[in-house]
Order: sequence, then C-alpha cells, then structure tokens
Amino acid sequence: MSELKCPFSGHVGAVTPAGGTSNQQWWPDQINISLLHQHHPASNPLGAGFDYSEAFAGLDYAALKSDLRALMTDSQEWWPADWGHYGALFIRLAWHSAGTYRSSDGRGGSGHGNQRFAPLNSWPDNTNLDKARRLLWPIKRRYGNQISWADLIVLAGTEALESMGFATLGFAAGRTDIWQPEEDVFWGRETSWLGDERHGADGGLDQPLAAVEMGLIYVNPEGPHGNPDPVASGRDVRDTFARMGMTIEETVALVAGGHTFGKCHGAAPASNLGVEPEGARLEAQGLGWANTYGSGKAEHTITSGIEGAWKPNPTQWDQGYFEMMFTYEWELTKSPAGAWQWVAKDVRPEHLIADAHVPGLRSAPIMTTADLSLRHDPIMAPIARRFHRDQQAFADTFARAWFKLTHRDLGPRSLYLGPDIPAEELLWQDPLPAVVNPLVDASDCSVLKQQILATGLTVPELIATAWASASTFRGSDKRGGANGARVRLQPQRCWEVNDPEQLSRVLGQLEATQAAFNSNRSDGKVISLADLIVLAGCAAVEQAAAAAGFSMTVPFRPGRTDASAEQTDTAGFNWLKPLSDGFRNWQRADLQLRAEELLLDRAQQLGLSAPEFTVLVGGLRVLGANSGGSRHGVFTERVGVLSTDFFVNLLDMDTAWGPGPSETLYEGRNRSDGSLRWTATRADLVFGSNSQLRAIVEVYAQTDGAERFIHDFVKAWVKVMELDRFDLHRPSP
Repeated sequence: MSELKCPFSGHVGAVTPAGGTSNQQWWPDQINISLLHQHHPASNPLGAGFDYSEAFAGLDYAALKSDLRALMTDSQEWWPADWGHYGALFIRLAWHSAGTYRSSDGRGGSGHGNQRFAPLNSWPDNTNLDKARRLLWPIKRRYGNQISWADLIVLAGTEALESMGFATLGFAAGRTDIWQPEEDVFWGRETSWLGDERHGADGGLDQPLAAVEMGLIYVNPEGPHGNPDPVASGRDVRDTFARMGMTIEETVALVAGGHTFGKCHGAAPASNLGVEPEGARLEAQGLGWANTYGSGKAEHTITSGIEGAWKPNPTQWDQGYFEMMFTYEWELTKSPAGAWQWVAKDVRPEHLIADAHVPGLRSAPIMTTADLSLRHDPIMAPIARRFHRDQQAFADTFARAWFKLTHRDLGPRSLYLGPDIPAEELLWQDPLPAVVNPLVDASDCSVLKQQILATGLTVPELIATAWASASTFRGSDKRGGANGARVRLQPQRCWEVNDPEQLSRVLGQLEATQAAFNSNRSDGKVISLADLIVLAGCAAVEQAAAAAGFSMTVPFRPGRTDASAEQTDTAGFNWLKPLSDGFRNWQRADLQLRAEELLLDRAQQLGLSAPEFTVLVGGLRVLGANSGGSRHGVFTERVGVLSTDFFVNLLDMDTAWGPGPSETLYEGRNRSDGSLRWTATRADLVFGSNSQLRAIVEVYAQTDGAERFIHDFVKAWVKVMELDRFDLHRPSP
C-alpha cells in the first residue's frame, strides 16, 4: 500500500475508526441488537470463572466495617470532611447509587456499581460524588475482589448511618460489578442537563422514568423547574418515590432521615465549576467539577447550589430535622450560588449551626423547597407531624425504608451474603416457602408428563401457560419467574396477555393432576404447582419435537415451591405486567411504541442473546403460543409441531409483504396470484428486515437447520424456565 493510501501515515486528516459515523447514526430506526450482548465476559477483567460469593466468603467483614468507621473521621486535606465527618457524603453516595431504581422496569439501582460509569458518574445531581469514590479507593484496594464496588458503596452509606448513632436494619452483600455502562437503561430523551422532555401535556411523567429532570436522582430541590412552591414540589416528591416502589410513609422517612445529616453546598455560582468527569481533560484523571472558587473545597464547595445545614448537630442522629421544620417559620431567599432555599426566621441561639469548616461562624437552619413539601403537602404533612411526635416510629420507618432503598434491586434473600442480613422476611422481597419435602425424580416426571398429556390439554395451551409463568422474570431486579407459581394468583391470573379463561382452565387441570399425584404418595414426595407448570411445558415441547421427527427429553430440575397470596405484593407485582410480549405476539392496544423495540427490551430482561431470542420467537410461533389465539406470525399449517416453518416461510421469496388493515399489521401475499398467505406484526417481520436477525434466521431456515433449531430452542426454553432458580445458579450482570 502506498503512503498516500494509508489512513495512519501521519498525513493531516488521518482518523481512527472512532471518528466515523456509526450504523446507529445512519439508520436510527434500526433496533440495537448489541443490547443483548452487553457485559460480555471479555469486558470483565476478573474472568468468566470468577465467583463473587466465594470471594466474599474469604472477606474479613468485621475488619472492613472497622476500616469504614475509621474512614468516616479521617479527613483528607484534598477533600476535607464537613465537621470532620464524611458520614453525610457516604450516605449521599449510597443513596444516589440506589436511588436510580424504578419499579416500572426494575432498572437502575445500586446492584452493579454503575455509578462509576457514564452517564451516572457525570449527572449534575452526582456532583462531587467522584470524590467520595476516591476516598473509598484505599479500602477497595486493600480488600480487592472480596468486596465489589457495588457492595462497598452501599455498605459505606450504611456504616455512615451507624457511625452517627442510627441503628440500621442491616446490610446484605451480593451485588456484582459491571465493567461498562449499561446500554439498556432509558434515562430520558433530553440532550441537555436538567432538561425536561419527559412530562406529557397532562403533567404526567413518562414511564419508566422516576426522576423529574435529566440528570436528577429524584426532584429539583428548588421546586418544580426551579419554582419554589412546596405544594407543587410535594406532588413531584410523592410521584417520584412512588415510582421507586416507596409508600408515602417511606417517602417522608427517607427525605427526613437522609437530611438529618450533613449539609448542602452552594458557596458560589455554578459558573465556578468545570465540566463533569466524562468531559474533563485527560490530566484530570476522571475527577470532574473542578472548582475555581476560593480553595475549591471545604467552605468553598459547590454542589447543589443550596447552602447550609438542616439542623444543629449534623453528624448525629436525633429529631432535629422535624424539630426545626415545625418550630420555625421559613423565609424564601437565595443562596450565594443563586439557588432558591428557605431560611428559618428568628432562630434561637441554641439552634444556630456551627459552620462545617470556619471556626466561630454560625448560621440559621435551612430547608429546600422539597423539604418543606413535607410540611405543606396535604398527604405527607400529617405523617411528618406524627414522626415529629414519635421519634421511634420515625426511626423504625427510616431503617426499613433505607434497607429497601439500598436492597430493592438485589433480588431475593437467597442471593444475600454476609452476617448482617436481617432475619425478617419482607414482602417486597417476594418470599417463597422453603422446600421441605423430597423432590420428584426422573421416573416420577415421566409418569406426570403422561398424566398431563392425558388430560387433553393441547401443546399450545401447555406452552402458553408455562411461558406466562416463567417469562415475567426480569433480570434488572431479579423479580418474577416461574418459582412460586404466582401465575395462579392475583394480579397475574387476570392479566389480558395471559388469556385468563384459558389459563384458569389449564391451571384447574394441572391442580387436579397435582392433587392426585401428591395424595397417592407414601414416600413423602410432592410436586409443587410451580414445578408442574414447567414440567407440563416440557412435556408439550417433547411432544411437539416428536411430531417434527425428533425424540428428546427436555431437561427439568424440580425444586420450585408455591407462594401464597400473603407472600405476594399484589401492587408490586402489577409492575411486572407486560405492556407488550412479542414472544406471544401481543401488545396493549393503546401503546404507540414499536413492537420490535418492546420485544428486544423483553429479550434483554430475560437475559437472552440474539440467537436465543430468535429461536424462541420462531418456536413459540409454530407452537401456537400467541396470546388470544392470534394467527399473526404463525407461518405454518402444522401448529403444535416444533418445525422451522416460521423461518422458512418468512424468507420465502414467493411471498410479497405489504401493509395490512392497520398500521401495525402486515399481509404476506402470493406474488403470482395475490392470494393471502400470512399475516404478521412488526415483531415478526423484524426478523427478516433486520440484517443481523435475518442472518440468524437463515441458519435455521437452511435444509440442515432443523436439528440445530430443536436443540437451540430447547436450550433457550430451559434457560427461561430456570431464570429465577437461584438455588441452581447465581445471576450474572
């Protein structure tokens, strides 16, 4: 190659591949298949064989907690501690790590240490938390892989509370770190910090978001869009915390409990701050928000722009927050940074607060507009006044709410690690009964499968029921799944996507089979309905494979139990109700989102690769698993046979596709005579339209693809059926 043709020859204008226009920029409407392949083992420096639970077992946990306690008062000159105590900073670090969680899709939260990466590490609401992580680095370095960043951040906040006199409910480890930013989380469509394109004309906040502006964890502390209206702020506070799965009581306790400690920082206008960590110059080494005002630290710190402390003794747990709130009237003013805040009027000398860094300087307590919403909001105010009168009730509610905040996305208690796990089972943990009886063996399963098939239940019915039970799982917060058989309980039993009448009939037959089997055993063996639903799906897959000419046994491992209605958070489980399930070719009628994007999102939550979700869709179509008995995408005349017909007929060039009777439906007609052959949705045709998915489809549509298809379908099917079997495996990021 001549020098003139070499792109790296040193000529002006030479570029690297990173400077090019990406496929996503050229074709923004194409679904991003790479979402399914993020967190590849190759990105993990610990290697695919690293077992965090095993590493944590070797941790000197008591020494770690002792070192964290020592750190709280080990003030560093490069970032001095307020009042000589870092407690409030680490509470904020843990809170802002966990507080991104939202119930609607289970994403966000502290589960994987994602605060280390963009965009979270550079959100305006996380200003100066880069310093908190640097303060923790010597401890992380000391204990290495025995403690993940995700666990260390939450533990630091919990130990901070304990070090300042608050009795927490406990702490559980078990969070595993990721090594690259999450691509599957929708943080908002705004292109500027603190922008708001997430509210509709009626003021409602877009799902799945919880924060009211881009770059905030919760609400604007100055009030909605900077308007210092405590009542309007109260509506934002209630809505945002509710979207995290918090009750009104928990919301009041969290706001008040968190603001019992520390102070706000707004020594000067934000124009003194440099860019966030991701935009900082190379030599900044990942530190952002360089402050040119004064010393740039201590009394000159700029964070939220609000300046001051909420109460005397900011490093001590007491009832001072509510005492200040309800003792004084509050005057609206502006901080030195120009932010709206409220200052107590006519403050008694004993309530003046010593400055965090300047000896002899004392100031009146402050409140943010969001704080005063607890006093003025008609729903939160009575609870705040009750907590003011009853400090023990406040402390108990805050302890439980803090534990819920920091553990909500960790998953069930079976994934918890460490000696400080609370003994009490909490409803939001989706508890399950323990396995107390001997489990069925292969011989029992063979008999049960024969009995199931003898009921007359069809392959589509059994497949649809097993899928309805297992496919509620979401990897974001490890909720849902087949274990517990909650598909038989409210609210899942009545979800439209589950075809309630058919589901009720199938469950009735399976319950009768279960009762007959369990009542006739003398050896103590029982089959749970949760296991039986999955086993019935296995029997249906085997029968469908046999009809296609392949004899096989679908792997099945018993051990599921049946949850009771009392163990089921009905309101919480409604968040798992699908807006769409492309695997069953169903989408809520009023939903405007594209079916293929929703299908991809569901596949990502199920932890499926592109080949896995392709083979499952193709198999479920020919097995007749569509919700409501829809024929869309059922490209076969042999429904119930586990064939490759979906793939073959999708690629058949004798079929010409065109618009159907609605914007979301398509018709496939014979090219020669125009007769209708098939109908389809976007969730079907994307497999022929998207070049990456089409390449996978071609593998199964080939004449030598049938055996591979059967093998791959069964493997993917079993994976979905066992997603919540944490007794068999621990989840990966």
